[in-house]
Amino acid sequence: MSVHLLLDGVSRSFDGYKAINDLSLAVDKGELRAVIGPNGAGKTTMMDIITGKTRPDSGGVWWNQTVDLTRIDEAGSARLGIGRKFQKPTVFETHSVEENIALSLKAERSVLATLFHRQTAAEAARITELLELVRLEGDRHRPAADLSHGQKQWLEIGMLLAQDPELLLVDEPAAGMTDAETMRTAELLRSLAGKHTVIVVEHDMDFVRALDCRVTVLHQGHVLTEGSLDHVSANPEVIEVYLGR
Repeated sequence: MSVHLLLDGVSRSFDGYKAINDLSLAVDKGELRAVIGPNGAGKTTMMDIITGKTRPDSGGVWWNQTVDLTRIDEAGSARLGIGRKFQKPTVFETHSVEENIALSLKAERSVLATLFHRQTAAEAARITELLELVRLEGDRHRPAADLSHGQKQWLEIGMLLAQDPELLLVDEPAAGMTDAETMRTAELLRSLAGKHTVIVVEHDMDFVRALDCRVTVLHQGHVLTEGSLDHVSANPEVIEVYLGR
């Protein structure tokens, strides 16, 4: 396996507070990785640094072992194939589910060209493929506003996949979901691994267990430990700083 994303000794302070403190992390191409940790552990800042929203004070962030992400802004990271899904879903509420996916398809088009664009057969097939993947094929003509919270999360994952990203950063997707939606979301993210590299930041331990992947525990901006969920859950430090609350 080749390393897809490497954070090497990354630090970042805000007003003297070290949000990220000598953080080193390697994620392989096609890997599904969960990142957990207490509030203030640095999970959001880590994602901000990966996507070019925040510059680190020191350390390196390497993409495919050759591109230095610390020199790239958010638009540049999106062009490289880094997609980010925030915790709160942002879909076009007044548009249909199908239109949301169509508007997100990766294409080099100006605003004018997009307005007058006629869908190709290949695009129509891709939209159907994505709707089936996120299990919204039966809802394709419904306004996005009518979807449940969980379905909106899936639609947004579909919209992200329409951009054909190599890496997906997914922030607390299980928040506010029913148990059934939570398990379905874990299944969806597992199905994406291999073709995509997926990093999931999450608090819900049942969800992390369902992901069945390597887990990184952050604490005070640093990696506390890594391994299977059973391995990290048995770590006395993890119990003390995170699980034992």
